[in-house]
Amino acid sequence: MKSRLFRILIVDDEPNIRSGLARALAHEDYELETAASGPLALEHCRREVPHLIITDLRMPGEFGGLELVRRVHDEWPGTLMLVITAHGTVETAVEAMRAGALDFITKPVDLAMLRMQVRKAFERHQLVEENRTLRERLSVSDSLPEMVGQGSAMRQVLEQIRQVASTDVTVLVQGESGTGKELVARAIHQLSARAEQAFVAANIAALPESLIESELFGYEKGAFTGASRQKPGWFEMAQHGTLFLDEIGEMPARTQVDLLRVLEQREMRRLGGEEVLKLDVRVIAATHQDMEELTAEGRFREDLYYRLNVVPIAVPPLRQRRDDIPLLADHFLRQAEERHHKDQKQIAPAAMRILCDYTWPGNVRQLRNVMERLVVTVEEATIRVDHLPVQLRQAPPRSDVVTLEEAVTVAEKAAILAALNQTGQHREKAAKLLNVSVRTLHYKMSRYEMQ
Repeated sequence: MKSRLFRILIVDDEPNIRSGLARALAHEDYELETAASGPLALEHCRREVPHLIITDLRMPGEFGGLELVRRVHDEWPGTLMLVITAHGTVETAVEAMRAGALDFITKPVDLAMLRMQVRKAFERHQLVEENRTLRERLSVSDSLPEMVGQGSAMRQVLEQIRQVASTDVTVLVQGESGTGKELVARAIHQLSARAEQAFVAANIAALPESLIESELFGYEKGAFTGASRQKPGWFEMAQHGTLFLDEIGEMPARTQVDLLRVLEQREMRRLGGEEVLKLDVRVIAATHQDMEELTAEGRFREDLYYRLNVVPIAVPPLRQRRDDIPLLADHFLRQAEERHHKDQKQIAPAAMRILCDYTWPGNVRQLRNVMERLVVTVEEATIRVDHLPVQLRQAPPRSDVVTLEEAVTVAEKAAILAALNQTGQHREKAAKLLNVSVRTLHYKMSRYEMQ
């Protein structure tokens, strides 16, 4: 928040004091107003409530500063108040603080002290506003229960979301299909200062290669055959908000060059246009692919990859969140019951064990669909094993056999640990032993939470 938005009302019956205090604060670029009495101050508050009132305690007229403090505190409790008092009336100043004043300043007023007190009040106002905004936005998580988990993996994801939301840093969300990558992007947006602006979700893989550039940057009338009117692109539609580029690994090489230029210069032209559009857009990208591998194979530009991968967030697959399955299953059950106007059901313990043991190749999306199917097709109050889809019932019981991906993870972590131990935690030497770049080593260590 800029300081000029911090509204201050100075209340004193002496014109010279009002103007002197205003001059002392003018260079701070606050929004300053004055009033000559308590009643006039109240009239001002009814027109526009100030963030801070600085008032003399002793003023002639209908009522003075102490009564003003009481009335403002009762009617506008969020307004901060500083009182000015003579040395002989400190007891009255203490009474004013009990009535709701933030602090008091004694006469003759030390202007440096006044400025410090106002800055403290401004900082307090900012903190209150930030906390209020955060509480409002954190309530958004109630509508994103797919992301709420008891396990450490999801707790880490949620913590990363909270860390990056307050910044404009570019984020690359990685995870298998159905894990909720778009939910992560939406949560970042909704917890950010851009929450009131647009969130534009664009799936690169859903479009033919020939259309991606025009959808991304928009076009002018006549830019190509069929362009009968001007059309804004995803970037333009997301101005001041967030652009979510899903399946970024599918982006054609030519468009990668254009995207890199836009991210670096923060400006663009529509296809066929001359006007340069300045952009204020936060970009969050997502992929289910191994971007390191795509980059190594030359299918994705390395400079663009590192521009997008400022902060990576890895969303775990559901098979690595088994502790969360009962919580998620119950939530999706209740959600579907409400949507289809069905009576509440319970899941039998044996059926829940099968849900928890299943590998869920479709991840959270698949679990949601199964729960909705059960709500619609099961008439009984309890969902039993025989109600479950056949692929769940016939799936082999979970064993000690791990997937290839899990085996690779274990092997890579072990190799990294061995190399680091052998080189005394010297990362450059460890990377050389592992025959990878230092950058790749850092990426792997971040991915496997070894930092």
